[in-house]
Amino acid sequence: MDGTVLVADDDRTIRTVLTQALTRAGCKVHATSSLTTLMRWVGEGKGDVVITDVAMPDGNGLEMLPKISADRPGLPVIVISAQNTIMTAIKAAEAEAFDYLPKPFDLPDLMKRTARALEKGGTAPRATASKAPEEDRDDLPLIGRTPVMQALYRLVARVMNTDLPVLIWGESGTGKSLIGKAIHDFSDRRNLPFVTVTGTELVDIDAPARLLAKVRGGTLLIDEIADIPPEVQARISRMMDAPGEYSPRFLATSQSDLAAAMKEGKLRRDLYYRLSGATLHVPTLRDRVEDIPLLADHFLKQAEDSGLGVLRQLSDAAAKVLSNYAWPGNVRQLEHAMRQLALTSRASEVSQTEAEQVLGAQPTSEPLRAHASTERLGASVERHLRRYFDQHGNMLPPPGLYARILREVEAPLIEIALGATAGNQAKCADLLGINRNTLRKKITDLDIEVTRGRKMM
Repeated sequence: MDGTVLVADDDRTIRTVLTQALTRAGCKVHATSSLTTLMRWVGEGKGDVVITDVAMPDGNGLEMLPKISADRPGLPVIVISAQNTIMTAIKAAEAEAFDYLPKPFDLPDLMKRTARALEKGGTAPRATASKAPEEDRDDLPLIGRTPVMQALYRLVARVMNTDLPVLIWGESGTGKSLIGKAIHDFSDRRNLPFVTVTGTELVDIDAPARLLAKVRGGTLLIDEIADIPPEVQARISRMMDAPGEYSPRFLATSQSDLAAAMKEGKLRRDLYYRLSGATLHVPTLRDRVEDIPLLADHFLKQAEDSGLGVLRQLSDAAAKVLSNYAWPGNVRQLEHAMRQLALTSRASEVSQTEAEQVLGAQPTSEPLRAHASTERLGASVERHLRRYFDQHGNMLPPPGLYARILREVEAPLIEIALGATAGNQAKCADLLGINRNTLRKKITDLDIEVTRGRKMM
């Protein structure tokens, strides 16, 4: 790489790491903990790329982007942030950031994006700027630190101000309609109607005309498109072909993969191609286990704000219980469980016992690790990896995938083996077929807690 990079972050460790990595790659680096200093450098004409944090001691990095664009048109700005909500990705797109990365970021990935910014300068395509609604929408449970959610945020930010039809698919309770509403609420059509319609409301032959009059050029979301009868699907195709004077934006949701539904004959081929301008997959909670404590705390706070009880927090043991549950109802089921805990509990911290009790009352109480007992492990891993790659669209996942996948498989394997041997490391090492010293090193490296207790088998 060749060029000068301006780095603004209040974390000295991040400044040091980025300075060393970029310098080794051949760049000149100016690093600061102050937005004031960053803006002075920009005004002086320094830098070919800016990397800035959002939350800084003397201001908000996102709010500086319009001024940077005015002072130095075409100067690429890469935003990094620990505020891992969909709002951060949307605001970064609206402020015309060159790119956005959540913290903790993958250093090789950031280096690759910086190289791309130095190569393309200000010529990279940016999102069409559009002023966001005045109300703060961070109350939406579209939050998560996992790579699959961050990839989803970036896709939403990329498509929100286009007129492309969007297919949104995922299991029940994952928040598909919420994604559709977010796309509308932050788009140029946000002051126009947002209408959700089901198949039963389209059975009448005059229904399309009435709907188009109701939407008036806003956004029309068709719920569970694959469950709609073929004759009604044909009606939707004709409606999309000739929408009349005020053409709405079309969104559709489905609990099944619509490409597979088309192959099975559940979805008309012509309708699939009309709707598939962009496809968004909303991951299950099983695909983003690390987000479960974050979401649980969010719902507990939401319950307190609604007057359902005092503010409660999860204990570490309770968080682990929740993370090991399968959540067949996904985010919606988690929200209901947290509301129950807010109503019935008295202490300020949710205990392991309370978490186990509320899960015992849920429709399905199998642990996460037993979710796909009839499926081969290899097939399950393959399905997960294909979905992970799909989440990144036309881009490759961050480098280091091999080590990340091994770690994700290795940690639960060792934890379960330790539980099965009552925490006896000699027996666990023998069970796994590895050296006892190797096991100890892995326990330390993977930060696995070893407790002695009753054997599982």
